[in-house]
Amino acid sequence: MIYLGLGLIIFLGVHSLRIVSDGWRTRAIARVGLQPWKGVYALASVVGFVLLVWGYGEARHASAALYNPPLFTRHVAVLLMLISLVLVAATYVPRNHFKAALGHPMYAGIKVWAVAHLISNGRLADVILFGAFLIWAIAGFVVSRKRDRAAGTAYPAGDALGTVLTVTIGVGVWAALVSGLHLWLIGVAPLG
Repeated sequence: MIYLGLGLIIFLGVHSLRIVSDGWRTRAIARVGLQPWKGVYALASVVGFVLLVWGYGEARHASAALYNPPLFTRHVAVLLMLISLVLVAATYVPRNHFKAALGHPMYAGIKVWAVAHLISNGRLADVILFGAFLIWAIAGFVVSRKRDRAAGTAYPAGDALGTVLTVTIGVGVWAALVSGLHLWLIGVAPLG
């Protein structure tokens, strides 16, 4: 569990700088330069991610069961993951209706991803990992929307092409995960 905790602290810590200290982050980028900042940010992110994946892999089987989710929650989680992956795709596809409505679809997608995994997994390691991401995504979404309102940010309008492309990418990634990619990557088949 130590590696999982350390990985979460590093990964979510790096990704929380804009949430908790946007002014310090802006000053640090100005002081060291954008490219060196991105390099350190990327390195810390990779180290944190590797530690949390490794730590979760070790802790997942060894941690205590806190609750035993009913079988139907797997099906609910699979459906929620479809929504999550469409929202994550919306982050990267320009001019889609999801981004126009939410402004920060990545945070929304991660919230749905975390809830999907919390309802279908009941071990301590699951609650720590997915609970931490859920709390982070909620905080990030709230702070980002507040910052956008203060700055008068207007999100670009979505159009049909961007929205269809977003849904197509999200559904494609979801289908790949359900048909074997999740099992290959994570070692768990979403539907058992």
